Formats: sequence, C-alpha cells, structure tokens
Amino acid sequence: MYSSSLADAPLVREPLHAPVAHLVRGGVVEGVHHGSVVVLGAEGQLRFQLGDIEAAFYPRSALKPVQAVAMVRAGLPLDGELLSLAAASHSGEERHLAGARRILELAGLDEDDLGNVTDLPFDPVVRDTWVREGRAPSRLAQNCSGKHAAMLYTCRLNDWPLDGYLDPGHPLQQAVAEIVEDLTGQRIARVTVDGCGAPLFAVSLHGMARATARLTTAAPGTPEARVADAMRTHAEMASGTGRDVAALMRAVPGLLTKDGFEGVQVAALPDGRAVAVKIADGAVRARIPVTAAALARAGVDPALLTGFAGEALLGGGRPVGEIRPVRALDSVTPTAYTPV
Repeated sequence: MYSSSLADAPLVREPLHAPVAHLVRGGVVEGVHHGSVVVLGAEGQLRFQLGDIEAAFYPRSALKPVQAVAMVRAGLPLDGELLSLAAASHSGEERHLAGARRILELAGLDEDDLGNVTDLPFDPVVRDTWVREGRAPSRLAQNCSGKHAAMLYTCRLNDWPLDGYLDPGHPLQQAVAEIVEDLTGQRIARVTVDGCGAPLFAVSLHGMARATARLTTAAPGTPEARVADAMRTHAEMASGTGRDVAALMRAVPGLLTKDGFEGVQVAALPDGRAVAVKIADGAVRARIPVTAAALARAGVDPALLTGFAGEALLGGGRPVGEIRPVRALDSVTPTAYTPV
C-alpha cells in the first residue's frame, strides 16, 4: 500500500529539456546538448533548475545506490569494498570479478546463478585484453554483476526464491520498489527492464536528487550511510580505474556520486546539497562538465572541479574548442564566446 506521505508519480511525457552545454569550436557554437539539471540546498530546497526536472525518466545505473540501500535494509551484511561493488557499474577489472565471486560464495552460489546478461568488460583496455586472449563474454564481466550477486545473496538470506529474482513481482524487487519510493519521496511512474535485466523504475530527476541526499545525510550505521560510506571509501570498486565518477569523489571531500547510461549523474554532499543531471541525447562527453557546473552552483569550490571541464575538441590534433555549460548553468567560469 502506498504511503500517504508520498507525492504522486511524475507524469510520463516528452521532457521539456533545455540547452545545458555547448560544443564550441574556434569560437563558434558547433553543437548543443539539451538536458535537465536540478540543484538542491542543504535543507532540500530547490536552488536551481534547468529543463524539466519533474517529468518521469529512467535513472539507469544511477539508481544502484538506492537498490543497494534496499538490500541492506533487507539484511545484506556487506560493507566496504563488497558493498561498494553491490552499487557498482564496474569496469570488469579482476578485482571487480573477484569481488562478485566472493559475494556469490558467501551466498553459496556461483556465476551460473546470475541472471544478468553476458558482456565483455566495460573498461576498453580490459576489454581489448579479453578479446586478444580469446575470452568470451560472461555474466561476471558485465558491469552489473556485483549488484546481481548481492541481489541473490539478499534472496538467500531472506529465504526468497532465487528463480525469478528479476521479476518485478518478486519479494526482492518489491522491497527495492518500496525503498525507491521512500527515498525519492514519490510514487513510481513506470517499471521496465534495465540493460542488465533488472527492473528499472521511472521517477523524476528531482526525486533522484532527493534520494541521493538522503544517503549522504543519514545517521551513521544506517543502511543509507553504509552504502554512501562504502562507495566514497572504495570509489574504484563502484566504478573502476580512471573512471570520472571515482575521480570526482576523490576530488571533492565527502561527495557521493553515481553515473548512469543515457547521460545520467547524481551527486550529494554530506550536508545534503545535491545535484542530478540528465543529458537528453545520452552523451557522455556532456555529462561530467554539466555535473561539475551544477556542483559549483551547489557551492562546491570551483578549484576542486578544474579537472572536470570535459574533453577538448581537437582540430589537426590540437585543441581548438571545448564543451562548456550554458551561461544559465555556468555561474562561476566566465565564458569565452557569445551563445546563440
């Protein structure tokens, strides 16, 4: 039964996205990325919005910390590296595979019990090595294997059936849905299937910012705090070597952040300030500079964010342009061009 304190589900509609980043080459705006951005203050108040922050959308893997909280609330006893891996979109490095195997061993299971899809490692260097060595795609190498291993372990601990653990009607997924609604503060709009095979819940960008803040402001020892602490302390287990989300958590003290496919990123500071970003066309290249600009809007020292301005645009092998947040979002770094 729905809690009376929950807001209605966000509307399913075409999002009214706005320009959030410009591709500037030689002083000319060559391209525009549209999207939506929300920035919350420490008390949860709306400090900044751009685009459509209330339409239903799919958070993709940015939802994994919330899913991990649901599992911990259901008795998952993991902490540290293994809990970080349970909330991970990992790169498929050997430490990630070893961690997923360890979670399965704790549950008395093995790779054959995983229900996620098979894939090669997400990291391009690791993936190329697999291809050279003739290694086949596997469920363990797929970037969500830590989450799936933790889901199976949670089922085993609760005597829930392992078969059908990815069905939205399964007790595990019902528990996850309940926590998604609890932490976002709103009813779920739609349920579909994520790329890995797990249920995926449509909420709003505003709701995802609230949920992320709930993790970083939770009392020590709570499931929310345990997940946040594990991810911040073991950022590379939640992502991988050289990944931008891990670098961002190392650069900004106390920051929790998680990315998701199709241009999604959420982040929150220990005092509850939070941001959520959706790039409409799913472009990775716009996600980090827009997130950095949103964090600056939230009050993060811009000096801590200088390494997250995005990739340079090259001409003849040399930098001739850049990806820059639009003026409405970029209130800190002066622009060197006149937007159209």
